Amino acid sequence: MKKKIILSAALATVILMGSLFARGHFGGSGRPVTIPEKNSAKTMTEAVTAAAGGNWGLCFQKDGQVPVGNATAEYLKQFHAWYVGPEEKSIWLTFDAGYENGYTEEILNVLKEEKVPAAFFLVGNYITENPDLVNRMVKEGHIVGNHTMHHPDMSEISEKEAFQKELADLETAFQQVTGAKMKKYYRPPQGKYSEANLKMADELGYTTIFWSLAYVDWLQDSQPTREEALNVLNRRIHPGAIVLLHSTSKTNSQILQELIQGWKKEGYVFRSLEELK
Repeated sequence: MKKKIILSAALATVILMGSLFARGHFGGSGRPVTIPEKNSAKTMTEAVTAAAGGNWGLCFQKDGQVPVGNATAEYLKQFHAWYVGPEEKSIWLTFDAGYENGYTEEILNVLKEEKVPAAFFLVGNYITENPDLVNRMVKEGHIVGNHTMHHPDMSEISEKEAFQKELADLETAFQQVTGAKMKKYYRPPQGKYSEANLKMADELGYTTIFWSLAYVDWLQDSQPTREEALNVLNRRIHPGAIVLLHSTSKTNSQILQELIQGWKKEGYVFRSLEELK
């Protein structure tokens, strides 16, 4: 999948950016999601119902606290899926990448200097076109996760054979580049999923990883400023956060060390997905 494909999927979100920053409602593709504002029994019922299919989405009801997802943590766990970790001062740092934009090397430099583990969810063309970076990720102890071979809308795939092929083809590409077997962590492209997808991923031995903190960082020609990025991320960090950033973001490469050091000062510990239990 090339850069233009990813960017075209995101362009429709430009006009929504202001409301997303202000209200905190967004899914994997940047689209707003409808989640009731109050943490009531009705909220939880509607959240679980929404999990049958659609875009992953969050509602940040209060800064510093775990947001409400459109599926509960308890619901997801039956499929070995996660959007938030145990509510302790731990952070799971993850990056998505559909192409290389020249910033991953600096991100890896910061992670190495700060001794922070991360997971990189990659697509097929990234792995085949950037073998040196992929091998560096593995060598330095990071997880390379499965973001599918072609970045399709996986929620539209109902046949297990087709679903498995998207994951298996990426596993093959990864093994050809690194000589290692891919660890079985899966992130649905754009956060689009269905209950059937969750079941299929689980049956294939995958842990599905959503997120509990993200922001609009993927628009190459409309990057947030340092101040905007730090404001959103620092206000909304919370115990057990699974943080999604895009390694294609220039802003992320510039703020990452400051972000990590600030969270460490707040008492947070960075953990690998392998510690997510």
